[in-house]
Amino acid sequence: MPVIRFLREERDVECYPGENLREVALREGVQLYGLKGALGNCGGCGQCITCFVEVPEGQATQALTGRTPVEDQKLKRRPGNWRLACQTLVQQSLVVITRPQVGLADKDRRQAAAMASPLPPGPTTWPEPPAASQEEAGPDPKPDAVDVAAADAADLGADRGATAGEGP
Repeated sequence: MPVIRFLREERDVECYPGENLREVALREGVQLYGLKGALGNCGGCGQCITCFVEVPEGQATQALTGRTPVEDQKLKRRPGNWRLACQTLVQQSLVVITRPQVGLADKDRRQAAAMASPLPPGPTTWPEPPAASQEEAGPDPKPDAVDVAAADAADLGADRGATAGEGP
């Protein structure tokens, strides 16, 4: 069901309920990091604080999971509507501004327009995993005894035939 509208990139991206915001952004090719973060991010552990995102007022409480203790510690001197994408799970559709520490031209106008237009419906459930085929599953760990016996008998018959034709 959730659709994330990335304001700076002017893109709507579908995700599944409970997906990590950072992982969704990276999967979809959204530029989440500035230069510092691109060169040395922590890989989603919440230690480098370079995956800042801004969530317009009033959306974060219902659309995202609550702030983690890591966020509380790392974002004490930042605005209250900033989040760390790596620590955030998406629950409902929302608008997100990536790299809020970098200015965004006409931010207020663009934000109002993004909030005014409805977000499209997204998926409501996780997809079913694909059924594994026999080739993907690999060889049968315990071959049937019947198959082994038939193979042994065929090998034995072939050996006898080869030696029967040989004579003194």
